[in-house]
Amino acid sequence: MSVVIPAYNEQDGVVAVLDRIFQAVESTLEVLVVVDCAEDATVPVVQAHPRYGDGLTLLVNTYGRGPANAIRYGIDHASHDVVVVTMADGSDDPRQIDPLARLVERGVVVAAASRYSPGGQQVGGPLLKGLISQGAGRTLGVLARVGTHDATNSFKAYSTEFIREVGIHSTSGFEIGLELTAKARRLRRPVAELPTIWLDRTIGDSHFDMKAWIPKYLRWYRFAFGPALTPQQVSEQAARIAARNQRVTTRNGTSS
Repeated sequence: MSVVIPAYNEQDGVVAVLDRIFQAVESTLEVLVVVDCAEDATVPVVQAHPRYGDGLTLLVNTYGRGPANAIRYGIDHASHDVVVVTMADGSDDPRQIDPLARLVERGVVVAAASRYSPGGQQVGGPLLKGLISQGAGRTLGVLARVGTHDATNSFKAYSTEFIREVGIHSTSGFEIGLELTAKARRLRRPVAELPTIWLDRTIGDSHFDMKAWIPKYLRWYRFAFGPALTPQQVSEQAARIAARNQRVTTRNGTSS
């Protein structure tokens, strides 16, 4: 599998994350750490890692700044049939990478690590953000039947073939996990989940802007509801959503 890790000045915590991934994952893997520029403080730390060049690669994203573009860039450079997106802050449990990948190998197109399914838990993090995320995830799981109770979590495994088919339209924030889950639902493709325990980061600061996040996520949230679509219809509607979200980003003058 290919493991994609977007990183922005994660020099203090990324080594421990990489060590845990290489210790936990039994499958053959490549780990792609993606930064926005060569001057990012993550770069020398990754290049000094003993696995650098041996399953560990550093990529400098050329699609534009921000985690969405970093994730897109990493996925476009993935070599394997399964790609797993995980964070550089240590919040995700790398022991679940293999089980998530096996779900994709069995035929699902999106395998989600779920904080809100039985056995899952979110430890720490802003209360309001957690409540909104939990409400969105559970209502999508029950009402839209998307196949997971945690569509907004970025920690997911994907079929690379599925991503190549539907594309990624998001260019800001961490919308991609919700976008691809919604696309799978509208195409009636299988999605599955495993419970996870998410731990809030203990090193560094989060750059997540909730005020900018909510209207963009709401558009993908609404997209998950509705009748089955063809791949062309999904692409056309997703492009319109991404264009609206991009206008919000441009109007605010920042990329969230």
